[in-house]
Amino acid sequence: MASSSEAHLLVIPFPSHGHMLPLLDICRLLATRGSLSITIVITPGNLPILSPLLDASPTITPLVLPFPPTPALPPHAENTHQLPRHLFRHLLFAFSALLNPILPWCRTNPNPPVAILSDYFTSGWTLPLARALSVPRLCFSPLPAFFFSAVQHLWRLMPPRDDPNLVVRFPSLPGSPTFPLAHLSNLFRSYVEGDLVSEFLKDNFLSDAQSWGLVVNTFSELEGEYLDFLRAETRCGRVWAVGPLAAVAVKRRWGVTEKEELMAWLDNCEEGSVVYVCFGSQAMLSEAQAVAIAGALARSGVRFLWCVREGTVVPGGMDGRGKVVIGWAPQMELLRHAAVGWFLTHCGWNSVSEAISAGVAMLTWPMGADQFFVARLVEAAEVGLRVCEGAAAAPEVKELARALAATVGGGEREHKVRWKAAELRRVARDAVEEGGSSFMDLGRLIAELRKMKETKKTTAAEMK
Repeated sequence: MASSSEAHLLVIPFPSHGHMLPLLDICRLLATRGSLSITIVITPGNLPILSPLLDASPTITPLVLPFPPTPALPPHAENTHQLPRHLFRHLLFAFSALLNPILPWCRTNPNPPVAILSDYFTSGWTLPLARALSVPRLCFSPLPAFFFSAVQHLWRLMPPRDDPNLVVRFPSLPGSPTFPLAHLSNLFRSYVEGDLVSEFLKDNFLSDAQSWGLVVNTFSELEGEYLDFLRAETRCGRVWAVGPLAAVAVKRRWGVTEKEELMAWLDNCEEGSVVYVCFGSQAMLSEAQAVAIAGALARSGVRFLWCVREGTVVPGGMDGRGKVVIGWAPQMELLRHAAVGWFLTHCGWNSVSEAISAGVAMLTWPMGADQFFVARLVEAAEVGLRVCEGAAAAPEVKELARALAATVGGGEREHKVRWKAAELRRVARDAVEEGGSSFMDLGRLIAELRKMKETKKTTAAEMK
């Protein structure tokens, strides 16, 4: 139960690992630095993700609610990692039914929330929830400001989606970027006018800009022009950049024996000699993709650490110069090891943030959603090189092997990318340390939340 003397914040994450983890990292910072009381809405199937935070933070409590039943999803599915990509939209829609139990809980709480902080995938129903409670709603973007800005542009202007060769222009964004339609989010490309779920999604993304404030997992030194754009474009102008949260994230739980084995193997590798390969918790590589990666790793001669989702078919004969990890691995700790010099990545923002925080250069293979925008950011910062693109694409073995070999072969281009990655690491670390841009923005956010509590006290006293 939230203490009546502390500002009480209601936090609503979206049930996807890539969305939940950075928001939980913010909750830890708000609880420790801001002395805030926080309630996190969670469903039973997602509660284990929250457990380490609850153990470490006594002022954070869960509000456990059953996941709303729906025939559109398989039984017991409560997180995107349990679903094929085409069902994500139905999970988004079903999750909104949590509005019904949350509203009376807030109204009867002896220390009601002074604000709601919720994921940008929940805006369509958490903004009305905040209005019903007469409290501010803050939108959390786990993704970069560049992508968030583009999403606002897309759903406002609704460019045509019937031409697969269409190049979509973003003239109002800094630099006027362009992207092929195929590189845009499937949630947008699959929109059907009049369809219940499609219209819900459109309303959801349009609601983002109506929030009282926006909290973004990025830092000014990387995305200053896009943050300024959002401040000018959003109704309120309140935008706080508090990342990269990977630089201040708590260590995730993992088996001690497995971790020690990996670290011991890395300890025996030369500095910067290992390529870490991982495509996130959502992407399931096809057999053709796995064969191409395995062939390229074998042909390249590099040492490697390859992490794959359970169910991925990995060709045999991968021992010797490398290791294959089935399932989740302690990615942040692996990237921070001195032996890891490069990261072959799908460009999920959490993975890229971790690489930036560790100073690791990237070979990029964006597959969908926000990843093409993230890859563009990585390449603009000169900390990564494109080697493939597309969720269905399989790289040429010779070409990928050549790119992998060049990472340790000492080419001038690769040397420059590694130097840039080391420099960006320093800038990112400075941003989250005391006096840094993100540290200061988080402080300003905490001050606003405390002010809301004082305003409520004053209003209540005046009504007596």
